[in-house]
Amino acid sequence: MYKLTAMAVKALKEPGYYNDGSGLYLRVTKTGTKSWIFRFRDRATGRVRDMGLGSIRDCSLAEARDAAGAARRIVRSGADPITERQRERAERRLKLESMLTFDQAAERYVAMVVEPASRNLKHLDQWKNTLRTYASPMIGPLPVATIDTYHILSVLEPIWHKKTETACRLRARIEKILDWARARKHRDGPNPARWRGHMQVLLAAPNKIKRVKHFASLPYAQLPEFIADIRGRSGHAVRCLEFTILTATRTGESTGAQWHEVDLDRAVWTIPASRMKTMREHRIPLSNAAIDILKDQQGRHEHVVFPSKKGHHLPRMAMLKLLKNLDTEYKDQDGRPVTVHGFRSTFRTWAAEMTAFPRDICDASLAHVTKSSSEAAYNHSDLLKKRAELMNAWARYANGKLVA
Repeated sequence: MYKLTAMAVKALKEPGYYNDGSGLYLRVTKTGTKSWIFRFRDRATGRVRDMGLGSIRDCSLAEARDAAGAARRIVRSGADPITERQRERAERRLKLESMLTFDQAAERYVAMVVEPASRNLKHLDQWKNTLRTYASPMIGPLPVATIDTYHILSVLEPIWHKKTETACRLRARIEKILDWARARKHRDGPNPARWRGHMQVLLAAPNKIKRVKHFASLPYAQLPEFIADIRGRSGHAVRCLEFTILTATRTGESTGAQWHEVDLDRAVWTIPASRMKTMREHRIPLSNAAIDILKDQQGRHEHVVFPSKKGHHLPRMAMLKLLKNLDTEYKDQDGRPVTVHGFRSTFRTWAAEMTAFPRDICDASLAHVTKSSSEAAYNHSDLLKKRAELMNAWARYANGKLVA
């Protein structure tokens, strides 16, 4: 039935068409290239037409016979195999083009879920930047439905040991995006970025790779000396740093302080939920020392408590820069230069070791979320009065009165 053999196909050199039978031909060009042709008669026009089936490098003799057989069945059904192939290719192309890519899914997820719930612009930028830097180059153009374990590992493995914390956050963000895509019917099956029972057995445990380092904090025994040191200096960054320490707040909470948040008569500073990491309003009782700082700042700006030279609120890095420029370098117990955020640890350690205030009072002063759901359900008070006692004791200690 067949006229060609695999050996003959390899040996033929003379240009021309070589019939294998049933419409299948081997075409050899003058340059020596070889390809398969299916020749059939168009029923509508009566013309003989050639349909290319591919090069012999991509399509073996057996595969060419199978393709020719499929084309013959189309001809027998009264259709045109070339037109049918074009239609199928167009459908596949249209399907691929209509499939949501990972970048598109990420963009929609960020806009619909992350952005409305973001605590601040920095958090939102971190979401976008990690995806843009690490995920997009590897899986961004891929249809979200086709992303599998291999793709996730191609993103994570290059940075898993070098940038473990970033890689962990990235994995969690990819997992959320793929969960969203599945809920929106853009993909099926289990999430290839999930940790438990999957990535967990493919990647080293993060806590085994890199020891978690907390923010460098000043030993509380050195705090009175430190406060006395900066009190002899001038500038909004100095006053803001002392205020940050006395209120045990985060950098962004103090640098972004607004006058409308402050009630000097009641000695309370209320930070709105939109500016809090916990997304909950936080009332801070102000010690006399903190109030003195605020009174000294009055009249310097209409809205901002600690303004910059340009009239905006103080940059977040201003206090860290101040610490680096101090004449005496203050370090933590491991010899690392202290950080602004580390003073919250200084406060917490002092409160635990030098006072008898209960843990919930100390945690509330730091705006920490209660870990126990049952405890949180019954504790609706922010313990303002008791926290005022703690913050006044903290201010006295910072001023050199070592007995709380």
